[in-house]
Amino acid sequence: MHTTRLSDYAVFGVLLLAGFAFVAAAMTANRLLRPSAPSKEKGQTYECGVDPVGKDWAQVQIRYYVYAFLFVLFAVEAVFLFPWAAVFRAFGPAAAVEMGVFVGVLALGLAYAWRKGVLRWR
Repeated sequence: MHTTRLSDYAVFGVLLLAGFAFVAAAMTANRLLRPSAPSKEKGQTYECGVDPVGKDWAQVQIRYYVYAFLFVLFAVEAVFLFPWAAVFRAFGPAAAVEMGVFVGVLALGLAYAWRKGVLRWR
């Protein structure tokens, strides 16, 4: 069967519209079916089981963000590393060198963070 590129785009467009329609229907169903009982207590700031004290602003330790950033960094590394490892033999030695450089740069970043004491939980 012979298809044109225009028909391929049409299929993509139909699937894209169906996806948007599905999301819109799910959000509409959520809005119609959810229970709604707003109150003053529900509108207050809530942080880890501690009742709010004072204003809505609270100071947060930066180390939580550093750990989250390092987690995302190494999660992205895994996203690149696993597919590469699955087809390693097809790429040859050049790809091994490139991945070695990639992992090396990330290892340098980890060593720098370790040396600066960022990874120590105080």
